[in-house]
Amino acid sequence: MAARKTPLYLRHEGLGAKFVEFGGWLMPVSYQGILEEHRAVRTKAGIFDLCHMGEITVRGERALEVLQEATTNDASTLPEGKAQYSLFCRPDGGIIDDIIVYRRGEDFLLVVNAANREKDWEWLQEVNKGRAELVDASDGMGLIAVQGPKAEGICRTLTDVDLGALGYFTHTEGEFAGLSCLLSRTGYTGEDGFEIYMPAEHVERVWDALLEAGGEDLEPAGLGARDTLRLEAGYTLYGNDIDETTNPLEAGLGWVVAWDKGDFIGKQALAAAKEKGVSRRLAGFKMLERGIPRHGYPIQRGGEEVGVVTSGTMSPSLGEAIGMAYVRADLAGAGTELEVLIRNKPSKAQIVKRPFIKPSVKR
Repeated sequence: MAARKTPLYLRHEGLGAKFVEFGGWLMPVSYQGILEEHRAVRTKAGIFDLCHMGEITVRGERALEVLQEATTNDASTLPEGKAQYSLFCRPDGGIIDDIIVYRRGEDFLLVVNAANREKDWEWLQEVNKGRAELVDASDGMGLIAVQGPKAEGICRTLTDVDLGALGYFTHTEGEFAGLSCLLSRTGYTGEDGFEIYMPAEHVERVWDALLEAGGEDLEPAGLGARDTLRLEAGYTLYGNDIDETTNPLEAGLGWVVAWDKGDFIGKQALAAAKEKGVSRRLAGFKMLERGIPRHGYPIQRGGEEVGVVTSGTMSPSLGEAIGMAYVRADLAGAGTELEVLIRNKPSKAQIVKRPFIKPSVKR
């Protein structure tokens, strides 16, 4: 099956992007280079095409009831204009997807990972059982992110909305680049910034307006920089660090499990895991010897395999190799020294606290 293209594909081609297949989509991995784009986001601002993400609306009198059953977090605590990080879990506690939930009046907008869009849609329909109105709005919705310390200044030139009053994980609707858009102070880079939702047919217009407004302070950035940025910030990536074989407690995502709300799918399994204790944990580490850790590399301690790398890179901000790995729970504490098997050669590494850099925003 041919990879899909976002409405901005021709814009990316015009900018000389290098493409990669990701989640069934042909997406720009870089334009001028991952290092340059990464540093632009950390020092100025970067613009990302996120039109591949999925969007599902949940409407009706029983919408909240459905979400409370389907997600681990407590959607009842969401006031109008707020957003929430949450999870879909299987009955055994395995993570189906990590999502963002937006409260829009009595309705909810769910933003799901591109590779999981169809899976999430089918699963949510099964959970719903006709109680709420579900709409897969993905094809009709476009999404652009502007991230970095200069993001607010750039976006201000295109809207009358008081962006300075928009707190982290809050959103509002207003005119942006002459269009009615949903403006959200969210992102996955560790930097301040905005995610802008609009009708898909207007994405090119908003993209062009942002690039013109940003000038030299705004760089197009691809999936490569997005990955190194989120890893430095200690954020998990679905398919690498979390999936249906991992649970929130192992992954360090217990903070999005609302134990005090009513029953939800996976609660019993997670409660049992909490009482028993998990056998492995997702931990950050840095390399003490040369070598770049990659997804799937074994982790050893004294020749015994004790874990596996889920994400790894050479950190552009730190100038050292970093990664995340599931390791035996008793070895997951900061300061523990392990070895990463890189091309069959053990290389020393040390467990460190996440995030690797201090994000300019607080989750």
